[in-house]
Amino acid sequence: MPTNPDDNTKSPLSAAGWITLAVLAGLFCVSLWYAVKVWTAMEGVQMSGWGWTFLGLGIVVTIALGAGLMALVFYSARHDMDR
Repeated sequence: MPTNPDDNTKSPLSAAGWITLAVLAGLFCVSLWYAVKVWTAMEGVQMSGWGWTFLGLGIVVTIALGAGLMALVFYSARHDMDR
């Protein structure tokens, strides 16, 4: 008996999927709480101009590296090189 592809009564995630999502959401909340706690604890700390410069360079290099790697992934997929 063939199944109807328009039958959407079943949930797209199993119980293990929902548990995984709950655990990941919990870890996200804990990491967010810790980041806010650390950020607010550093009220009296000053950063020099060199510190801001290298922080900005680190951000730019990290984003450029990620974008470059993603561009290579899409390029290799488009040109059938990922076999």
